[in-house]
Formats: sequence, structure tokens, C-alpha cells
Amino acid sequence: MTGAFPALSLRRRSLLAALCLSAASVLISAPALARGPDGIADVAEKVIDAVVNISTTQTVEAKNGGSEGRRAIPQLPPGSPFEEFFDDFFKNRRGGKDGGLQPHKTNSLGSGFIVDPAGIVVTNNHVIADSDEINVILNDGTKIKAELVGVDKKTDLAVLKFKPPHTLTAVKFGDSDKLRLGEWVIAIGNPFSLGGSVTAGIVSARNRDINNGPYDSYIQTDAAINRGNSGGPLFNLDGEVVGVNTLIISPSGGSIGIGFAVPSKTVAGVVDQLRQFGELRRGWLGVRIQQVTDEIADSLNIKPTRGALVAGVEDKGPAKPAGIEPGDVVISFDGKDIKEPKDLSRMVADTAVGKTVNIVIIRKGKEETKKVTLGRLDDSDKATPASIKTKPDGDDKPVTQKALGLDLAALSKDLRTRYKIKDSVKGVIITDVEADSDAAEKRLSAGDVIVEVAQEAVSSASDIRKRVDQLKKDGKKAVLLMVSNGAGELRFVALSLK
Repeated sequence: MTGAFPALSLRRRSLLAALCLSAASVLISAPALARGPDGIADVAEKVIDAVVNISTTQTVEAKNGGSEGRRAIPQLPPGSPFEEFFDDFFKNRRGGKDGGLQPHKTNSLGSGFIVDPAGIVVTNNHVIADSDEINVILNDGTKIKAELVGVDKKTDLAVLKFKPPHTLTAVKFGDSDKLRLGEWVIAIGNPFSLGGSVTAGIVSARNRDINNGPYDSYIQTDAAINRGNSGGPLFNLDGEVVGVNTLIISPSGGSIGIGFAVPSKTVAGVVDQLRQFGELRRGWLGVRIQQVTDEIADSLNIKPTRGALVAGVEDKGPAKPAGIEPGDVVISFDGKDIKEPKDLSRMVADTAVGKTVNIVIIRKGKEETKKVTLGRLDDSDKATPASIKTKPDGDDKPVTQKALGLDLAALSKDLRTRYKIKDSVKGVIITDVEADSDAAEKRLSAGDVIVEVAQEAVSSASDIRKRVDQLKKDGKKAVLLMVSNGAGELRFVALSLK
């Protein structure tokens, strides 16, 4: 027995040593795996010569004089030994006796990538916006002046061209629709003026809408993206461009692992049009759309909740002659499902002008297919004037009835004048809204006109009360209203019947 104890201890020590060695192997291998797949270096070596730095120069007009200029000069007591020095610096060297700055030039840096060996470069619009001069700096340090081919502010993309000094390396677009969550991607660019920087990460999310523009559908990645990376490419492991690095979320200005790239599917279409036309020619359907909420879906018997609700149809738009009407819910466009309004906006914009497409709608619980030939969107940024509602003046009060937390009245000449309502608007006017009602929460207000209740036209407050009472008897939880403002712009609002 005494001889067995040392032998047993030796076995235990050997087993413990083996376990420690195994743990050490895990500790050693974990950081190696954290660096990503081995192919990253091969991809970077293959494509890095196609990634360029973008240098721009802009003239900034400075304000001469004024309170800002006067505050810039230190206030010194008369006779101070520094008075003559500061007078010379601020008044003479900086352009005026009030210390105002003269116009001066500023420089900015970004990234881009070559998509054609003929010298075609893609970058972000915000990298080159308002520039007096644009230069492309190749990976070998060669600096060449570039010309602007075209920009698209809606997607923040720009195309440049320059005369190649030698044979160039170009990259191709991949299919961003095939990206999977967790897939490895590589960002190359010019962060903080450190050109040719390579970082790697994964696809954190797809189709991300951050309310930055009407066609938001960003790829989110945790690959380090910093200031100066804007306009640079996001590659997959096949060396294909799957996105253009555009935005980051960062309280400090540096990467915190939340970066966004415009997907290559969007970029490729924009680049093709900018090269061909110098501008974007987007498809146009001629409808105003809004979200289909659960309440609206329940009112229209749409299950599951999906689609884009048509709130208005342009008189001269392509949708009207095709038979699309307010209240229709678009669930498919050109063979592709519509889950939410932005899906329809993006698909229509990406479709060629003049193309005839099938649009599937739900109208009064039934599916119908409409053929529409798309027009061209007027892409100018025009501000839409807000409708003006004025409070009623005078002591004359219209005869009203209450329903759904609303005071309702027939449209009279006096009420049209008070609320500036066009003659073409028909329905029942809202004269007051209970503060704690569902209607108030849904932002209905005095001066709005109820045109339809549950897709049936109404002309009096009693019409509305009858429709509401019937819906309650039928066991409905909500009622769908078509509401117009004074200018005739329509929207849909679902109010609870509880």
C-alpha cells in the first residue's frame, strides 16, 4: 500500500499536467481564431491597390469684423508690451482692423475604390461635397486630379474619373443580398489619414434603417471604421465589394464597432446611372404610402400585418390610370414581397423608368393585380408646405355630434373658411378632440376631415356614428378612418373601438 501511493500521485500529476497543457492550448488558439480566417491577408493583398485616398480642397469664406472678429482679439490694457504684437498679428496678418479672417482653404480626406481600370472611382458624396478641387491618391502615393462624374445625395454616393498614369487594379461588385449574419468582411480605407489600413469584422445586421435617407438599407458591421474611412469599400472573402463604408455611431469619433455601409446592390445601380447619365433616373409610382399598423391590418382583414397602405394617388401619376386607389394595400411589387413601406419605396426607385410591372394589392379583403408602367421621379428636394390650420374665430358654434372622442360637424361654407379647407375636400369635419382619447394620441385635430369610415364614404356625423355602432356589433376592435387635411392630402388612422 505504501508503494502504491507514490505511483497514484504520479498518475494524478501526469493527468493534471495534461489538463493544464490542454487548457494552455485553448488559451493560445483563442486569440488566433479571434483574428479571423486566414484568407483575410490574401484578399487584402489582392485588392489593396484598387483602394484610393480622396483629398479635397475647399475655399471657406470667413466673416470679417462683427462681434466674432472683435472677440478674437485679446483685450489688453493700453501700453501693454504685447499690444503691438497682437495688433500686428490680428489686424495685419489676418486681414482687417477688427480681426476678421480672410477667405482660406481647408483640406479633407476620405476613401474610395476603382471600379474600372479606365480611372473610374466610387466614393461618398459627403467626402467631395462643395469641393473646389478633388485629387485621387493611389496606393503607391501617386496623386492625380479627378473630375466629378455625378452624385446622388439620397444614397450619399459619388463617381469620379481621372486619367490613369499606369495600368490600374479594379475591383468588382459582389451580391450584398447573399451576405449572411456573422459572415466575415474586410474594410480598407484611409482612417485618420492613415492610408491603406485594413480592418476585419463580421456582418452584424442587414437592411438596417437608421432614418438617414429615404432608401436606407445599410449593412451593419463591427469591422473598425473611423473618420476617413468614408467612401471606402467593404469586401467579402472573395475580394468583391459588398458595400461602401459611409457612417459610424460613435460618441467619441472613433470606432466602437457600429459601422454602416451602403449595400453593393444599391451602389452598383447608382454607379451605372451616374456613369451613363450623370444623374439618377428613379422609377416613380405616384402614390403616397404609410405604415400598416396592427390596428389598420385588423380593420382591413390583412393577416399577417404587412404591405404599404396607399394614402393618396397623384392625379398625373402612373398609379391612377392603373386603377390603384387610396386604401389599397400593396403587398407585392414586380414579383417581390412588400413587408413595409420602405420596401416599396426602394423597389420602385431601383426599377427602370418606363418598365411595366405587376403590383398586387389587397382591396376590401381581396387580392387584385394591377399593371403599372413606371414614370420618372422628380428627384429635386422640394419642401412641401405644411397645411395651415386656424382656430375658429367668432362665437358661432356649429352643430356637432360626438363619436370616437371627436366633436363632428357637417362641412359648411363657414367651416371651410375657418379651417382653410378646399372645396374639393368632402366629408365630416372634426371641430374638437378629447385630450385623453385615442384620437388625440393618433394626432387627429380640429380642422381634419373624415372622408371615409371603414372604406365607406361619409357625409354627416350620423353616418359615422352608424358605421361605428355596426362595427362594434360585428366585434371589430378598431375602425379605419380616411382623413384629409385642408389641402386634400389623405392619410389613414385606425382608432380603437373599446
